[in-house]
Amino acid sequence: MAAEHNHIKTLIDKLETLPQERLDEVEDFVDFLKQRGRDRQLTRAATQVAEQSFANVWDNSDDSIYDQL
Repeated sequence: MAAEHNHIKTLIDKLETLPQERLDEVEDFVDFLKQRGRDRQLTRAATQVAEQSFANVWDNSDDSIYDQL
């Protein structure tokens, strides 16, 4: 935990040296990273739902030959 706190402090120290224009870019990037994380969670959730929905379609005797590939 202390190492994480030190890392955050180091990042803050670096941020304090940046001009406002660069701080705006950093903020945009942080927002992008947060959104990407939410998008990935949504994709994983949708995939899980889709797997359940398509289980009967994918698991059938007509297509069992493909299970051996």
